[in-house]
Amino acid sequence: MRGLTRIVVLTIATVLAGGLATAPAQAAGAVVIYKVRYDSPGSDTGNNVSLNAEFVVLKNTSGKTRYLKGWKLRDVAGHVYTFPATKIKPGRTMRVHTGTGSNDGNDRYWGSDWYVWNNTGDTAKLRRKNGTLADKCSWGDGDGVKNC
Repeated sequence: MRGLTRIVVLTIATVLAGGLATAPAQAAGAVVIYKVRYDSPGSDTGNNVSLNAEFVVLKNTSGKTRYLKGWKLRDVAGHVYTFPATKIKPGRTMRVHTGTGSNDGNDRYWGSDWYVWNNTGDTAKLRRKNGTLADKCSWGDGDGVKNC
């Protein structure tokens, strides 16, 4: 009976500490891929306005500011965006546009001269500075927007 009592006490302590109540990503807080506009509206002309209408939205789901310097966003073809000194406040979002522009607290610009995300299907992967996968979002041929 003492062994069973010990297991029950350890289980209750683990639950009260949050060990079984939340998933690891939720417990630690996370930056996730929230949405992808993989097909900019209108014809794919390649001008900067059209390129910047293609973007990935990241969201900080944690209660702390997250720093993304050195994190990478990539597609399956090997296009890679490496984040400069970047922070996302708790609960906030940030767009990573394909084209060029001026980085600020809400928007980052890849600087690509052509589209990154495939309209017929692709996968966006967000990796931490150490290379571990933070999140990914995949889509097939659709309406041009994927809520992840």
